[in-house]
Amino acid sequence: MKIAIIGATGRVGTRLIDEALRRGHTVTALSRKATSLAPRAGLSTLDVDVADGAALAAALAGQDVAISTVRFLDAKPEQILGPVKQAGVPRLLVVGGAGSLFVAPGTQLVDAPQFPEIYKAEALAGRDFLNALRSETALNWTFLSPSALFEPGTRTGSYRTGEETLLADASGKSWISMEDYAIAMLDEIEKPAHERQRFTVGY
Repeated sequence: MKIAIIGATGRVGTRLIDEALRRGHTVTALSRKATSLAPRAGLSTLDVDVADGAALAAALAGQDVAISTVRFLDAKPEQILGPVKQAGVPRLLVVGGAGSLFVAPGTQLVDAPQFPEIYKAEALAGRDFLNALRSETALNWTFLSPSALFEPGTRTGSYRTGEETLLADASGKSWISMEDYAIAMLDEIEKPAHERQRFTVGY
């Protein structure tokens, strides 16, 4: 498949590139400094700012899938959704956040007393983005929320999925490595199971 990754130079974006290339897909990396990425077989790069909707739409033309890894505070939903629709990309996947996952009936993680204030603005913007997707009628979208702790780590090839509730392991830890998150994202691209849905991954 031809996969475009918006925000490709970030920590998640680079791991998505690795996983997609590992599986033999053709990847177009899009970000303000995409051409800083090292040349690799199957990878093309294009410097694009999401603030330039026309340029982003042109860069997305002809792609089978688009993945947005852009921080929610850095782009309003329409800055991503508009160009994807304009370009006619059949499917959009979004690197989501854990803040909008439920930790108790009626309570999302971002609204829990223990949620760190430093991450609150981004988490609330992520919830707004998810709500914007849920009102979309034209796009085939998927929003993939990681677990609470989401950091670079080991590619184990093991993960489990959930829907709207925060996942935790047997010890109560909620976590997923960026490497295994990338596996889950590419698995969803290759074998769609959550079209027009949010789901989550964790250990």
